[in-house]
Amino acid sequence: MNEKALKTLEYDKVIAMLVEQASSDPGRKLCRELLPCTEIETIRTAMQETTDAAARLREKGHISFGDTRDLGGCLKRLEIQASLSMAELLYISRLLSNVKRVHSFGSHEKDGEASSFDSLEAYFKSLDDIPTLNRAITGCIIDEDTMADDASPELKSIRRKRKSITDHMHTELNAILNAHRMYLQDAVIAIRDGAYCLPVKAEYKGQVPGVIHDQSATGSTIFIEPMAVIRFNNTLRELDAQEKTEIAKILDQLTEQAVPCRQTIETDIKLMSHLDFVFAKANLSSKMRGEHVELNDHGIIELRQARHPLLKGHAVVPIDISLGNDYDLLIITGPNTGGKTVSLKTVGLLTLMAQSGLHIPAFQNSKIAVFQEVYADIGDEQSIEQSLSTFSGHMKNIVEIVDKADRDSLCLFDELGAGTDPTEGAALAISVLNFLHNLGVRAIATTHYSELKVYALTTPGVENASCEFDVETLRPTYRILTGIPGKSNAFAISRRLGLPEFIIEDAGKHIEKNDAAFEDLIAKLNADRQIIERDKIEIEKNKREIEELKKRRAAQNENLDERREKILREAREEASRILIEAKTTADETIRSINKISHDSGVSKRLEKERARIRESLNRTLDTAPVNDDKDLDMASRLMNAWSGKSTPDSQTSSKKPGQGKRNIPERHTTHVRAASISPEINLIGKNVDEACAELDKYLDDALLSHLPRIRIIHGRGTGALRNGIHSYLKRQKFVKSFHLAEFDDGGDAITVVEF
Repeated sequence: MNEKALKTLEYDKVIAMLVEQASSDPGRKLCRELLPCTEIETIRTAMQETTDAAARLREKGHISFGDTRDLGGCLKRLEIQASLSMAELLYISRLLSNVKRVHSFGSHEKDGEASSFDSLEAYFKSLDDIPTLNRAITGCIIDEDTMADDASPELKSIRRKRKSITDHMHTELNAILNAHRMYLQDAVIAIRDGAYCLPVKAEYKGQVPGVIHDQSATGSTIFIEPMAVIRFNNTLRELDAQEKTEIAKILDQLTEQAVPCRQTIETDIKLMSHLDFVFAKANLSSKMRGEHVELNDHGIIELRQARHPLLKGHAVVPIDISLGNDYDLLIITGPNTGGKTVSLKTVGLLTLMAQSGLHIPAFQNSKIAVFQEVYADIGDEQSIEQSLSTFSGHMKNIVEIVDKADRDSLCLFDELGAGTDPTEGAALAISVLNFLHNLGVRAIATTHYSELKVYALTTPGVENASCEFDVETLRPTYRILTGIPGKSNAFAISRRLGLPEFIIEDAGKHIEKNDAAFEDLIAKLNADRQIIERDKIEIEKNKREIEELKKRRAAQNENLDERREKILREAREEASRILIEAKTTADETIRSINKISHDSGVSKRLEKERARIRESLNRTLDTAPVNDDKDLDMASRLMNAWSGKSTPDSQTSSKKPGQGKRNIPERHTTHVRAASISPEINLIGKNVDEACAELDKYLDDALLSHLPRIRIIHGRGTGALRNGIHSYLKRQKFVKSFHLAEFDDGGDAITVVEF
């Protein structure tokens, strides 16, 4: 890509923004070196990496690569197996620690399972934090100047001895200091030339035996190392030498451990640098609200709501612009300051960004073609050094573009043909554009010349566009209107600014009729377009209002449904409560019946009592606020279960979908003691009537408790009680089956009942 286009379109400023997003020196270096590419598959790969990095940032948040640095010197020393310093080993350790953190960030798992792979997965998986080496380094080195005591047993022993001697020496020094306090300038211990000294007054230097190491600037203080501690200092110097030797030995050992890892460390640096570069692109995308762009090699550009990335705040007006489908040459006309140049730069700069694998600030599904070259003749090309006028400067660029451009090029011209006689300038502009158009070059040009508007209207594959201008406010709207040439609006602007009307009318006489008619046609087209735009906006507004009304109506209906369900639910609960109260009454009546069961004619009286209770339940049901068939079904099942009858749907074969047993609300079950019902009943010692009456009530409770089966203990005896119970069970429609228990579970003394 030619350097002039990069500079003209301010590509370097985008790169400067990108560099700010990187967090490591190698990553920033890759950002600075980024240039547009011309291989579409390479660009697609780079673009996808940017997209995947942006997705990871949205999912997991920010990631830093700050501890990554160029370790070329360290790696070279490892290659020749030269010992590394503590600082160099720490650089490697910090790199590996950061690799571990980045590797963890890159783990793409959700709910403990690996999610789908993206284009960055291989980079993250290839990172190796070499834990054994990192632990060895961090276990030995505290900082760039300090080796840990535990780095080796020998070093620990040396430092323990040194501390012991230092303590003894300080004790001795304090004793000497106290004994010779009257000879000292200050009651302190000073260090001179690595030796512990006392600051003795010059006139008393003979009173403190020892070695003189220094004196003050005035000569009033002599620093003397007492003879009693000289031997301590000598021992300390020996230990210091031993310590340095041991530290060097430890560094050699750590270096030996790092040598086999050199290639892995080098790979880690490359991977971390590339990931930092990719995530810098993703961060830039987030900052400028960029989007993944669809690339093509067919010369098609479709930008939707595209924004110039270097403009801030309200200065940015999104534009829609296309090229390469129905036309490959676009001529944009309109007044000055109308946004033509910004639009031209936006197309060029976003093309360069996309070909660099960067997201562009535009809506989704925008398209960018991959060009082999982008040429731009934009701005003031006047050169004092070369004695070139503005026209000459532009023409020099145009000559170069005409010479080099082909169908794989994008050419951008700002005010083509300006700076010279309008008639000649317009003719030259048409000739240049026509030449490029015949070559199949994709080009966009801005101009004031009406001749170019006519050329676009009459030439296939060439389209007009304009930058909208509000004559009432004398302000550009910066919107690009494709298909409509722009009007100069010179007369209208002059009139609004207060130029006398007679001058404007006189100026109109100097315009040829055809030109005037053409400008009037453009004005009418613009007026019609504005009406259509207003109608379109109104239609869109009405559509949004209709959608909002639909949403409100749906929400209201949903609310009504919820209220209806709540009312039905409360009614069902009330019905259940009434039925349970009725059942409680029935239980009490059963107990009274059992008390008189020994009287004569008990069966008739029992049936009479049941009939009375059934009639009472029917009256109760008539007053229950039950609102659907299911609740009526529940009531029938409850009453019939008590009375020994069955509803049709109590048989499995006739159940309807959704019409299974209804559960009594759990908070009511305590009323009927259903929650504590036993899965078996003991009827031994009772006659058949007593047993059947008690069994009848028990079965009722078992049904309400939803027990799937029960056991009836009747004993063996003569078999009369067992036969009577079996005869009773045969008449109960809610009993699915019954059979004697297994031999080891009671045998013929127990009957198992399945509901």
